[in-house]
Amino acid sequence: MKTVQVSTDSRGVMTVRLNRPDVRNAFNEVMIQELGAVFSGPALAPSVRVIILRGEGPVFCAGGDLNWMKKAVDADYSENFKDTHTLAQMFALVNECPKPVLGAITGAAIGGGVGLVSVCDIAVATEETQFSLSEVRLGIVPACIGPFVVAKVGASYARSLFVSAERFLAPRAQEIGLVHEVVPDLAGMDQAIERVSSNILQAGPSAVSIAKRLVLDLSWPERRQQFPNPLEYVAKTLADVRISPEGQEGVRAFLEKRKPNWLS
Repeated sequence: MKTVQVSTDSRGVMTVRLNRPDVRNAFNEVMIQELGAVFSGPALAPSVRVIILRGEGPVFCAGGDLNWMKKAVDADYSENFKDTHTLAQMFALVNECPKPVLGAITGAAIGGGVGLVSVCDIAVATEETQFSLSEVRLGIVPACIGPFVVAKVGASYARSLFVSAERFLAPRAQEIGLVHEVVPDLAGMDQAIERVSSNILQAGPSAVSIAKRLVLDLSWPERRQQFPNPLEYVAKTLADVRISPEGQEGVRAFLEKRKPNWLS
């Protein structure tokens, strides 16, 4: 059975579902490989407009699988480096996916589960969902998810949560910027995800991808170094979009008070 299930509806909304509910959707090497394969393959299809990331069962993701962690204890440095590099690359693939990724976070997001939340463009959580960067309690550190968590919540909150392994609920996660919306229950979750998905589907597909890339380019230090003159970069970006077929169609449709062709 696949540890990651993928389905896409007629609107181009792809659901990527972690499918190990018997272990609370904990990571192992198979799930990491399958998630990486989804976000380097099917998720990039032109027909895909929005991606919803969620867990099968009551828990989003409980972090590392115990059997997977036991293998790490028995492995040498070379084997561990290969394993952790694959893990870091998987988070990077989700983070840099050109399609908007919506996280439906329920039950708990622990350790690497928080890493998945941090690479979602928009994350919605039920109010009783628990979060923790618990790695230091095991004598390890949240290194592979570190760049993404720091980018999402900032260095101050990351330092606090990395060293304390504090467990906190969704309202606190929203306060620090880890999640964007808190809903009371699963029905509220479905409504919120549908509302956000519908909003994105109203927008130009290329514009959404470029907008996401723009934020990453301006906020990630190593990417920002590629653009020594940010004002020139943003001016060029908008000029390119304005003369693109989608940009031309969108503005004309607005001026002519009609729907753009991606909605027809």
